[in-house]
Amino acid sequence: MTGNPDASFVVAAYNAADTIERAIDSALAQTGVSVEVVVIDDCSRDRTAEIVEAYGDNRVRLVRLEENRGPGGARNAGLDAARGDWIVILDSDDRVAPDRTRRMIARAKAAQAQIAVDNIDVVTQGGHRRRMFDGKRLAALSILTLPAFINSNVLFRSEHNFGYMKPVFERRFLRQQALRFDETLAIGEDYLLLATALARGGRCVIEPEAGYVYHIRDGSISRVLKLPHIDAMQAGDIRFLEGHRLDKAAMAAQRRRTRSIEEARSFLTLVEQIKTRSFSGALETAWRNPAAVRHLRMPIAARLRRLVNFPAAGRRAA
Repeated sequence: MTGNPDASFVVAAYNAADTIERAIDSALAQTGVSVEVVVIDDCSRDRTAEIVEAYGDNRVRLVRLEENRGPGGARNAGLDAARGDWIVILDSDDRVAPDRTRRMIARAKAAQAQIAVDNIDVVTQGGHRRRMFDGKRLAALSILTLPAFINSNVLFRSEHNFGYMKPVFERRFLRQQALRFDETLAIGEDYLLLATALARGGRCVIEPEAGYVYHIRDGSISRVLKLPHIDAMQAGDIRFLEGHRLDKAAMAAQRRRTRSIEEARSFLTLVEQIKTRSFSGALETAWRNPAAVRHLRMPIAARLRRLVNFPAAGRRAA
């Protein structure tokens, strides 16, 4: 490949031997743009690196990390290695439609935007496919603002939020703003990077059609919410607020998100106390944050109970 490609796919991979080819092949199949695929092997213990090295295509590059850095660290290594004018974030177990990159870049350029996001198709392990967001709603938004993005990421409001979106970034903008993934986060690093980009003045255009295909896997870290994740999210939000001055609308949205994170922490604490039959602790948690009890009756909470292996209604804890 001569010169810089139009886009660099950044693919962080850890033990992704079963899915990495699907992700790489979808990136290489992009039409109307030149691409490179930068795969960062985060100290996998399976054949991930071997599979990537076997590609007979000079558009595919492998970066081997000497120590495990997690999703944020692996993606940062990919940002350092990328040469494309645009950065495309792709998870190692997902894939993209052939015309997605071309459409995203064209829409961003037409709107003089530095970031583009789009709708997502969700595929379950059983093969069922559904659209993540209402396309009409995304079309009406047109531009993703910081208040709208934070509001979407208020916990317990919906099963999916805009934090699931995989942005396409102008690489020059990322460099100018020194934007990086937060390596302390095992979950939510995507959210914090996009929130920071928007807070730094990035313009984000929305493509209402789905071009990203999100595959749900059992055990995926993004599907399992634990107390250490909540604590890291709280710390990440504190750093975000310390580094940015938000307008009234964004600050109001941030307050709602902060309350929801506090409620999520109380909820998960309550679930754990019930599991371990620490009833005095459960009563204290319920007294301190009554919303934690209310969440036990909400559909989203039912999903979270399953994710943390909380026994179903009518069954006794083991």
